[in-house]
Amino acid sequence: MIKTPDILQSEEIERIEIELLLEAVFRYYGYDFRNYAFPFIQRRIRHRVCKENLTSISALQEKVLRDSVVMGELLSEFSINVTEMFRDPSFFNSFRTKVIPLVRDYPEIRIWHVGCSSGEEVYSMSILLHEEGIYDKTRMFATDINKGVLEKAKQGTFPLDRMQLFTKNYIEAGGKRAFSEYYKAVDDKVFFHPFLQKNVVFAQHDLVTDQSFNEFDIIICRNVFIYFNKDLQNHVHTLLYNSLSPSGFLGLGKREGIKFTSYEHCYGEFDASEKLYRKVK
Repeated sequence: MIKTPDILQSEEIERIEIELLLEAVFRYYGYDFRNYAFPFIQRRIRHRVCKENLTSISALQEKVLRDSVVMGELLSEFSINVTEMFRDPSFFNSFRTKVIPLVRDYPEIRIWHVGCSSGEEVYSMSILLHEEGIYDKTRMFATDINKGVLEKAKQGTFPLDRMQLFTKNYIEAGGKRAFSEYYKAVDDKVFFHPFLQKNVVFAQHDLVTDQSFNEFDIIICRNVFIYFNKDLQNHVHTLLYNSLSPSGFLGLGKREGIKFTSYEHCYGEFDASEKLYRKVK
């Protein structure tokens, strides 16, 4: 389709409006989305404009600057919370059978779950480590930019109607017990047992503006990079590399990888099919 001058002008105006909105959000609230992938940001902003019954992105900018509640809604738009317990079961199966034997004898195991969202994968890891007998010596830090989803993660409460999918994933991930042993069902919700978060610290952390805060043996950062542009991807890879201990493990999402990044030579492919890497230099 050939774009007319009017369409091109409209697209240029929209891009300017988006850039101004992101700049305003950064300067006023401190959240930096300026290097997120543009098509993703564009979709989410358009959706928010529609939900707020506004006619332009400029109108959304004014509302965001004057109403922190609207800013919270926009932040939720930018924080993708599509997740599930034992998501991509083969990843967890590989982690259980290949990584665990190599860290089992560590005196302490430090794990960072980056972009933990509402916590499903964190609880999955707690269950896996418990079944492998090393949960008590593990310290997990689960972080996200969104305070709202962190509060939900701390509760350990999920809809009952998701348990069928979660149970299927658990079994395919090599689960060793009945999955129902780990939660209590009440009405239409389930409450995971408190011991699964005994060794977990949930904390707000912004990959764009915050620094490394510890050294970790394992970093799980799955399905986060896909929302960043190339510059931000390299920035975050620097942060993760500096946070990972020598010979530490890095787990990425199915559509992510380290090829063509400035840190490609710093990792070996531990399990290429599951996007598990090990720091080599």
